[in-house]
Amino acid sequence: MDKNKNIVLIGMPASGKSTIGVLLAKEIGFNFVDIDIVIQTSEKKTLPEIIADKGMDGFLKIEEQYLVTANYLGFVIAPGGSAVYSEKGIQHLSKQSIIIYLQLSLKHLEERLLSLDSRGVVRAPDQDIKELFNERKPLYEKFADITMECDSLIPDKIVSKLIKKLSLSKFR
Repeated sequence: MDKNKNIVLIGMPASGKSTIGVLLAKEIGFNFVDIDIVIQTSEKKTLPEIIADKGMDGFLKIEEQYLVTANYLGFVIAPGGSAVYSEKGIQHLSKQSIIIYLQLSLKHLEERLLSLDSRGVVRAPDQDIKELFNERKPLYEKFADITMECDSLIPDKIVSKLIKKLSLSKFR
């Protein structure tokens, strides 16, 4: 893998971005960064606290600032699921990255994602998982260089399939 590039994992909350990201980084010798953790550490608040304080729009502005100033090479990057709301942020990341969409069906997502509020999921008031899924899915598809269907696979299998897909890609 080219250490002058990054791999960015996008997808819904609970799609496995952090879990897959850590495993993939270890396997290919990259570093790993979770943008949500960077935001929480820098802002000294949890995601639910930031959303409660700033609202959805305020959080998205904060997130965009972290995305457009991200300056990494040789990293697997896991931005929050809401990163796709910032075209500017995703375009900045994509300049030096391959974008991989970790795709889950709504059924599997509902099994994994028990609480939108406790996870700090950015959404409109009263928006349920299905509505959020239907809103974000086209954005993930729009920005993805590679889509990885993850419903029936364990993390190790996802990583091995991703490595094969990456070795065949133009980003090698």
